[in-house]
Amino acid sequence: MYKVNFNFSKKGLMRYISHLDLMRLFMRAMRRAGLPLKMTEGFSPHPKLSLKRALKLGLESDKEEATIVLRFPVEPDDFKNRLQRQLPEGIKIQDVQGNFN
Repeated sequence: MYKVNFNFSKKGLMRYISHLDLMRLFMRAMRRAGLPLKMTEGFSPHPKLSLKRALKLGLESDKEEATIVLRFPVEPDDFKNRLQRQLPEGIKIQDVQGNFN
């Protein structure tokens, strides 16, 4: 299990995206980026993604925190570049740290 913690900003028109839609946006972008996502077990598997807090609709943020669990390690710079290419304007990955325990 390899946890990757990352910070991102949410600005411009993306401030109008809801928390659940933001979660879906990240999940789809990570799949398109070809990241080795660790899926939950059970009837409806989904990536193990968590956002630290849910912003109110219409608010911008400079530093939101998120964590994703991967099946095997990916270099932080590679993770950032691959994911950023799949994200829309207004969502910017700022910092990535890997926790490979």
